[in-house]
Amino acid sequence: MSTSLEVRDLEAGYGQATVLDGVSFDAGATQFVALTDLDAQNADDFQRVFATNVLGAYQLARAAAPWLRDSGRGAIVAVSSISGLNGNGSSLAYIASKGALNSLVLALARLFAPKVRVNAVLPGMIESNWFAKGMDPETIRTMRANFAAATALETISTPEDIAEAVAFLALDARTMTGQLMTVDGGALLGRSAVKVSR
Repeated sequence: MSTSLEVRDLEAGYGQATVLDGVSFDAGATQFVALTDLDAQNADDFQRVFATNVLGAYQLARAAAPWLRDSGRGAIVAVSSISGLNGNGSSLAYIASKGALNSLVLALARLFAPKVRVNAVLPGMIESNWFAKGMDPETIRTMRANFAAATALETISTPEDIAEAVAFLALDARTMTGQLMTVDGGALLGRSAVKVSR
């Protein structure tokens, strides 16, 4: 969805539809590299990640906009990441792309209002095969345990948790737009409060 040709194909498909109420953008790309290694990613790597994570979302929104406006209840839900808020993740390109996607959601929510709602779900770690693309099983188990231990709810999300949040924003949240809804087990919240009294 990062090229104009793909958008034209999508528009042709929409042209045959009678109603389009909502779209969800949940494609994602990354590289698993140490954040401390500034030579691990080059400009081409950044462009590839941004093409999927940001440009793809924009192209989908742009192609679907006319049908969503006509729907009377149009909704767009992007699946982003808490990486775009806390500056931590699988790579610098991924972190930056999710920050950009969050900003795009806010801009589109304002632009498409009042006829189309635009929101995002921001997962923390998810119980999925995502990390298997770049890590060995033992590293993944340790990382998941450490992440869960650092969250307020001492857990990590499942794909079903994220799907339920997407469905809520797409179908039920009729007065919500421009929202970045975290579904992270309380990862951003953290386990303990900082003591500020004597």
